[in-house]
Amino acid sequence: MKRFARETPIGRKRRARKMARVLADTHPDAHCELDFTTPLELAVATILSAQTTDVRVNQVTPVLFRKYRSAADYASADRAEMEAILRPTGFFRAKTNSLMNLGQTLIGSYGGELPRELDALVKLPGIGRKTANVILGNAFDVPGITVDTHFRRLTNRFGWVSEEDPVKIEFLVADLIEKRDWTMLSHRIIFHGRRVCHARKPACGACTLAASCPSFGTGPTEAAPAAKLLKGPRARELAVAAGVDPELVPASAVLAPEEP
Repeated sequence: MKRFARETPIGRKRRARKMARVLADTHPDAHCELDFTTPLELAVATILSAQTTDVRVNQVTPVLFRKYRSAADYASADRAEMEAILRPTGFFRAKTNSLMNLGQTLIGSYGGELPRELDALVKLPGIGRKTANVILGNAFDVPGITVDTHFRRLTNRFGWVSEEDPVKIEFLVADLIEKRDWTMLSHRIIFHGRRVCHARKPACGACTLAASCPSFGTGPTEAAPAAKLLKGPRARELAVAAGVDPELVPASAVLAPEEP
């Protein structure tokens, strides 16, 4: 963090907002990667996403959502049938319990509808603060900051926070970034963590945030080795955005799975 060792709180806020704008340009395709059409479907999908990938959840939910369309359907579900559907997501017994209890709680306390308030959402079975913010931001258009492993890692690398507790990180970042940007910032940081700023070896030399990041140098800083670390369908576009020759990005990087 030597590059910004004497940074003032105002300077940190300005730098954070500048980085947020760069991330918006870098990842115009950032979005919630869980498939859903209703708030209840998103709540269910986020519960299922624990300890598995969004891709795996999206493979399971089409069958689940066809069979269970309302809170009442989840409340009265046949346990064995639901467990069989959820088995590929892992921890399927616990997830079945959460979904059945969620349905029962919604019927008993909320008229079968998902509440729109954070305090109410976090009291529901299977829903914690991270899940609640996903629901608020993506189903109800209420700004929320989702602190997952990527968000925690990157905000610390960015020098926005020096903290591991997700709730503390959420409040610290909320003080840096305008509220209207919270939901999309979460998606963009997650995309950046999956495609560029990897846990073990970030692509520092092919990163659009290099000039503003105090952790620049954690990964290779030369263009050629850094470009090989980019991942995902937009890997070559990410290289161009960082001023790196896209031909340095191997074809395998474009097809490589992004970090979960």
